[in-house]
Amino acid sequence: MIITKLKMILNLKDTMKYFLWCLLGLCFSSSVLRAEGVQMPMYSQYMFNMLNVNPAYAGHRGMNSLTALYRNQWMGIKGAPVTTTLSWDRRGNESNVGYGAQFYNDQLGAETTSGLQAFYSYRLPFETTSLTFGLSGGVLAYSIDPNKLDFGKDIAGNQISNNDVAFSNQANRILPTAGFGMLYSAHNWYVNFSIPSLLGTRPDINNPNQTGNKFGQNFHYFLGAGYNFSVNEYLDLKPSVLLKSVGAPTSSFQADMNLTAWIQNTVGLGFSYRSNSSIVGMAEFQISNFIRLGYAYDYSISLLNKYAGATHEIMLRYEFVTPTRRSNILSPRYY
Repeated sequence: MIITKLKMILNLKDTMKYFLWCLLGLCFSSSVLRAEGVQMPMYSQYMFNMLNVNPAYAGHRGMNSLTALYRNQWMGIKGAPVTTTLSWDRRGNESNVGYGAQFYNDQLGAETTSGLQAFYSYRLPFETTSLTFGLSGGVLAYSIDPNKLDFGKDIAGNQISNNDVAFSNQANRILPTAGFGMLYSAHNWYVNFSIPSLLGTRPDINNPNQTGNKFGQNFHYFLGAGYNFSVNEYLDLKPSVLLKSVGAPTSSFQADMNLTAWIQNTVGLGFSYRSNSSIVGMAEFQISNFIRLGYAYDYSISLLNKYAGATHEIMLRYEFVTPTRRSNILSPRYY
């Protein structure tokens, strides 16, 4: 009885369209707000590898998929973030269960964070849509090396020594991670919500050997939507939005607005605007049925523009397609 009513609600197209337009309006209105406090690593090509944002995407493409990503942020600034990820996910042909794993390494100045996560998702299929729930869990290794800190030079040109007690000792911690996500989608649109990090496990900067965040104090909330418009047999347009909020009740907001044009399902050219932060140019190439290559170039429009260079991001995906699965390959124009 409950499942039947749920299906009736989720298959109401008018309700879905209304929600999508409300979400678009919310994201555009939030783009004028200040984007303070968004601290998690953010990838420019996340809409093509949503596993980095939402664990419900584990196995979403219905095949074995291996994706590598390298991001070099704010080139020209010493100690700027450098992020590397390697992720794998799959879902069986007739299964509603998806799973995957991801290794990541994030370097920011004297801080290094490496982690390993596992993903699990379960899909509830309906007539033309599906609702998927996802969980993630794993461990991360956090370390801070005071020897890598640069305190600059004094007026005389002498190197300033490290006298800060908070950074006098090297810290190494092994910490747990967990995340949750939901995905409601059809063949050419999606709506998703996620909290990628449920545990307040970031060490206290004043005492790196202790965790300083309470549960829920520094949650990162992600709410997004995307749609595919088929212009003609050669061209498809893919607009998408992602609204990000950090913490409560004094939340900080940031909105991403993206538009990608896919030409003959082979070449994708895109543009993104990240409120009060950057504009992004993207290019995607479906080299073969197996290989997909992506590149993104971020240009900062914040005050960092005076000091930082551009950000470069490269993504490479390989899909393990067997002859029996070749006909089931998802077109890159869909989510």
